[in-house]
Amino acid sequence: MLKNLALLLGVCSAKIYFKDDFTSDPLTSKRWVQSQWKQDSGEAGVLEYSGGLWGAGDRGGIRTTEDAKFYAFSAKIDETFDNSDAEQLVFGFSVKHEQKIDCGGGYAKLLPPSLDQSAFNGDSEYAIMFGPDICGYSTKKVQAIFNYNGENLLKTSDVKSPDDEYTHQYLLIVNKDSTYEIRVDGEEKAKGNMKDDWSFEKPKTIPDPEQSKPSDWVDEQEIDDPEDQKPSDWDDEAATISDPDASKPDDWDDEEDGEWQAPQIDNPEYKGEWRAKRIPNPEYKGEWEHPEIANPDYVEAKDVYKRGPVGFVGIEVWQVKAGTVFSDFVVSDSVDEAVQFMDSRKTNQDDEKAAKEAYDEKSKPESDDSSDTADEDHDEL
Repeated sequence: MLKNLALLLGVCSAKIYFKDDFTSDPLTSKRWVQSQWKQDSGEAGVLEYSGGLWGAGDRGGIRTTEDAKFYAFSAKIDETFDNSDAEQLVFGFSVKHEQKIDCGGGYAKLLPPSLDQSAFNGDSEYAIMFGPDICGYSTKKVQAIFNYNGENLLKTSDVKSPDDEYTHQYLLIVNKDSTYEIRVDGEEKAKGNMKDDWSFEKPKTIPDPEQSKPSDWVDEQEIDDPEDQKPSDWDDEAATISDPDASKPDDWDDEEDGEWQAPQIDNPEYKGEWRAKRIPNPEYKGEWEHPEIANPDYVEAKDVYKRGPVGFVGIEVWQVKAGTVFSDFVVSDSVDEAVQFMDSRKTNQDDEKAAKEAYDEKSKPESDDSSDTADEDHDEL
């Protein structure tokens, strides 16, 4: 009975702090505000309310439209969310790189309530940066960056990101026990303890700066055998010899061409440089290990799950090739609530592929039937 009551209370307390399915224009309504950052210099790109050039179903979003531009836009969440006392912080959204992006970000940020939306830029403080980051062949990963004591900490191992033209969902779960999970399209891609996968702490021990390897330390495992001697005839053979199968060409003129010499080939009898046999070194002491001491700069990181108060969701990216659609944002203290929303917004990739094929077919240049007809008439004449 008490267990069921606790579960019921947990369901009732679950809350969505921000949700946007983009069924209405987010720009004209001012739900999402584009920053003035780089507007004066012409480096800021134009945004549009769009589900893309092609899509499955009636879907909206915010789409980047200009190549080689910066984009910074944000939305105020319904209520400031501080996950200090929450069981979970869950952040999810969808991204469609319908231009098959070659280099650029597709990530989003959770930002503090103090954000000035009109001045939002790449240096603005954030609590979390999360989402796909693609550039060339070397970078195709899901970024997950936590700000801690003013430092932005990158995940120590990469999570692979999809790099095709279709819609993909990204979900980050931060639990109160400082564990995390990253899902892509509903599938778990990484999970574990945050302190294991981000450098929240400096090492507990460091090499003793007062210690160094003794000058007489012997760490060479093998030495040349002092009893081994090079054979007296070892160097009798040269490395190369004249090719015995070569002959002077019939048209060779010694006066004009000089004295003919046969080309050189590797000598099969040549033994190479002599080296003494190697034997175990009787003086070998093993590999020297630097003594460790307690790191005076080590500070235990506690409650790393705490992300501080969150007041805004924002996107700040630079893209070589525009055409990305951002949509279906959710911020919640319940993974069940967030997943329910994401599942309701999930696209069918087969439908998207069919929509893209139809768009590509429609976009093909029309054949010039009139010129073909004219050619036929000319032939008849």
